[in-house]
This record gives sequence, C-alpha cells and structure tokens, in this order.
Amino acid sequence: MVEITPITPADIESFHRTLDSVARERRYLSFSEAPPLESTRAFVLDMIAHGYPQLVARAGGEVVGWCDVTPKSGPIDARIGVLGMGLLPQFRRQGIGSRLMARALADARAFGFSRVELTVYRSNANAIRLYEKAGFVIKAVQPAEAPDDAIDKTVLIMALSLETAAGQRPC
Repeated sequence: MVEITPITPADIESFHRTLDSVARERRYLSFSEAPPLESTRAFVLDMIAHGYPQLVARAGGEVVGWCDVTPKSGPIDARIGVLGMGLLPQFRRQGIGSRLMARALADARAFGFSRVELTVYRSNANAIRLYEKAGFVIKAVQPAEAPDDAIDKTVLIMALSLETAAGQRPC
C-alpha cells in the first residue's frame, strides 16, 4: 500500500535516493543526478519551515515519489507556485501521481498560491496527459537546448489557475 503524507525530516535521505534515481533516468528532470544530500536536506527543511506543499508517497517506509510546489522568486511572482514531481518506475501508471498532484494542488490553493506552473519535456506524454487531466494548459514552448536523438527535450511550460472565477479564462 502506498500512503501520501507531507514530507518530514525523517524522509530526507529516502527522498534524496528517489530523487537521484529519477534524475539518473535522464528522461524527466532537468538534472542528471540529485544535488548533494546536504543541499537536499536544506531544501526540504526550508520547505517545511515555510509550510510550502511537499508531499511524498511511501511504500514499505521508503519514499517512492514526491510532489511539491515552491514559490517563484521575486515579489511580483510570489503567489505563483512551481510544481515538481517524480515517481520511481515501478510505481508509475497506478494513479499515485494523480493522488500526489491532487493533494499538492489542494495544499497550494490552501497556502494561497493563485497559479501553479510546471515544465515538462514534450517526449513525456504520460506526464502531459496527467497534467492536462488536472487542468493544466500549455502556455509556451521552448526549443530543446541540446538535441538528444532518443528524447524530445523540447520544454513545454504549463500552467493552472487555482482561482478561476466563473466566466474567466484560466491562467
């Protein structure tokens, strides 16, 4: 059974291992390995201290996935969050990502974010479907910085309004 809960300091090392595993796939994240453990620890503790949404999926006591929403920098963008997520391969396509994201978006709304943005490679069709199902729309397309014959690393920028009023266009 997979449980979804807010991250705790006790999850940091397991989260770091999962982040590193997903990064090393070189298909989904913009980095090829996790930052050093101490950087990850500082990031998680800062997220907890500020109350930013950061959820983990746990199976057998180990972190197998995450979804977080961090604020964009700068006072103008303070109410815009940036979503990041990942799951270990054996836990994909089971609805866990949908559960993680739904909870993170609810927490982002409760925190006061008005919009959430994300980036995703165009080759990541499963993630794009997940994001579109949640209501995200493509706002921009950035060409891949370095060609990769195996993966289309064209970056899609997607956004979701968390405060769409009746009759208003989202995002």
